[in-house]
Amino acid sequence: MAKTPDSLQGSLELLILKSVDAAPQHGFGIALHIQTVSDGLLRVEEGSLYPALHRLQKQGFLKSEWKTTDNGRRARYYRLTPSGRQRLAEAVTNWSSLAKGIRKVLDYA
Repeated sequence: MAKTPDSLQGSLELLILKSVDAAPQHGFGIALHIQTVSDGLLRVEEGSLYPALHRLQKQGFLKSEWKTTDNGRRARYYRLTPSGRQRLAEAVTNWSSLAKGIRKVLDYA
């Protein structure tokens, strides 16, 4: 049986890992990506985002480096590590199973 994520922290982890999957991004870029892709339904506040980024980096799922943004500011850019890609795949599988189960309950007549 798949683990069912039961906390916002689990969903935030998935959203962050998925956001940096395509290309390295800085914190504000990650938050903006999540908000844009979700059509404004999901917003990640700095107070939740940056502790989660640091936690994921400490767990070895993200690496970071300082770079200059397009507007000339220095920012820490995050990218997935090989273990981060594996964690993302696991999280997607878990959330897909959970969503399937919820859909079945919602569709039950």
